Amino acid sequence: MKPIKRIILFLSLAAIAACTHQPESKNYSYIDLAKFEDGIHHWNLYSRIRSTDRIDTTDIIGIADNLLAYQNEDGGWPKNIDWLTLVPRDSVINDLSEHYRQSTFDNRNIFPQIEYLSAVYGQSGDDKYRAAAEKGFQYILNTEYPTGGWRGWDADVITFNDDVMTGIMDLLLDVKTNDPSYDWLQPDMRTRLLAAYERGLQVILKCQVEINGVKTAWCQQHDFDSYAPVQGRAYEHPSVTARESCDIILFLMRIEQPDSAVVAAIESSVAWLEAAKITGYRYGNFPIEERPYHETTIDFDREFVPDSEARPVWARYYNLEKGEPFLSLRDGTIVYDLKDISFDRRVGYEWYGFWPEAVLKAYPEWEKRQ
Repeated sequence: MKPIKRIILFLSLAAIAACTHQPESKNYSYIDLAKFEDGIHHWNLYSRIRSTDRIDTTDIIGIADNLLAYQNEDGGWPKNIDWLTLVPRDSVINDLSEHYRQSTFDNRNIFPQIEYLSAVYGQSGDDKYRAAAEKGFQYILNTEYPTGGWRGWDADVITFNDDVMTGIMDLLLDVKTNDPSYDWLQPDMRTRLLAAYERGLQVILKCQVEINGVKTAWCQQHDFDSYAPVQGRAYEHPSVTARESCDIILFLMRIEQPDSAVVAAIESSVAWLEAAKITGYRYGNFPIEERPYHETTIDFDREFVPDSEARPVWARYYNLEKGEPFLSLRDGTIVYDLKDISFDRRVGYEWYGFWPEAVLKAYPEWEKRQ
């Protein structure tokens, strides 16, 4: 056989062998992306980068690799990223200020990445995803305060806003209840995470607000030492808040065989929700002509108007003196009418809502289990 023919034959056989021995592509199962929605929403509102090129939501390996690319050295992640974007990572990071490149739990961040990467490791068996999830867990341990609890972005306080505390605690409760997604955790890491969980639970119980000797619910932010309600941003006054309290109550309801302190916290906070509901008013969106809103547009406004047929609604904030609902301008000025709030803040912040409905629906079943 002539040399040239031998070369052609060799290359042909090599090509066939390569095709024959290619590993079969695995059929991975979809992993829920709901917990990333808040960060992606903020990306769409504020990012100067505009691109429709995104990873398919079923491509869990592509999404996980994106999460690895954005993970900081400390084990956390910057907030407000579209984790499915195909824009090069360096372009995204270079568009951020140094401050916004830092890791933070703000806007429901870090615990969703840990959960997702752990789920991808469970399906793929690739150690790089386990290692990244482990770094994320270490970030949680490193950022816990000595007195227990975690802070958000805006103030150095125990933060329930944006699910900072409850998001972390839900994840740690999954570890405690032996969720198979975390079977890979080493005993020492698991022990430290469970200790952090116990400290966090005590923080939650200590933060429950009392008014005139009666336990109510929780504020968005609490002091790390006294556990008292404190100011967050200028418009986040010391108060009792229905929105964040509902997330706390739902977390507490997940605890199996709760002790008497947890049971009392749930019962008293549910009683407060019942007492705090507002009847005779309707809250919701109404259509308007499309207008600019940050980097996008919006076609609705919100109203809070009398309506005897409307379902009960709750305010975001109730004062600590009489438990009365109130609102606040961005500069901290307290007002009592949604019409006094600027359009940007009416549609960009949840001043009223129906969050307690989920709690009140779950409560009877929880009672039966006790």
